[in-house]
Order: sequence, then structure tokens, then C-alpha cells
Amino acid sequence: MSELRVLVVDDLPFMRQAIRQALQGTRFRVVAEAENGEQAIARYREIGPDVVLLDIVMPVLDGLTALRRLRRMDPDSNVIMCSALGEQAMIVRAIQLGARDFVVKPFRPERVVSALERVAAP
Repeated sequence: MSELRVLVVDDLPFMRQAIRQALQGTRFRVVAEAENGEQAIARYREIGPDVVLLDIVMPVLDGLTALRRLRRMDPDSNVIMCSALGEQAMIVRAIQLGARDFVVKPFRPERVVSALERVAAP
């Protein structure tokens, strides 16, 4: 199984750290981080990660808008949304916009890994 590169996007440093820790010892490696949607798009262009873990509520550019732009830029992008907002409408909207999965915060580390495994499966 090859290593897969992950871009983690969250405005809270401790959440980025929690995801980084959740992925230790797995085949997923955090190769870049961003704290808002604009940075996420720039990092995506720079490194072309295999998967993006994208928060919804962020300053500058929110996750749903960033998701829309990422999918327009790369229709094959693999994006998993993360949010403390467990609202059904938000989840449905993210899936409609092309998110491959949705993880609700606070998350269990194994939930993040299982979402990544499902999205990364050939």
C-alpha cells in the first residue's frame, strides 16, 4: 500500500495537530496545512495532494466555497469535509458540491482514518 499525501485545512492549530496525530502510523501523511480556504486552494495547486481534509467554518474563505473552487479546478479531487456543525443541511450541501465524505468534530481518530481509507480506495 502506497503512502497517500494529505492536505489538512482548519483555522484552529489544535485541530490540525489532532488530525496529524490521528494519522500517525497510517499510510496517510500530512504534507501541508492551511488555515483558510484561500490558503487551501494555493497549497492544493502547489502540491496536488491525494486527499484534502477541509473544515467548513473558517475565516477569509469558508470550506464550502473552497470545496466548490477545488472541484472546479480539479474535478477528480478527493475532499473530505470536517465540521463541528453536525447539521444535516450542511452535510447534504457538501456532498452535493462533490465532497466524498463528512467527518463531524469532535472526531474519533479511527473515523478520520476510515474516511480517508474509503476515499482513497481505488
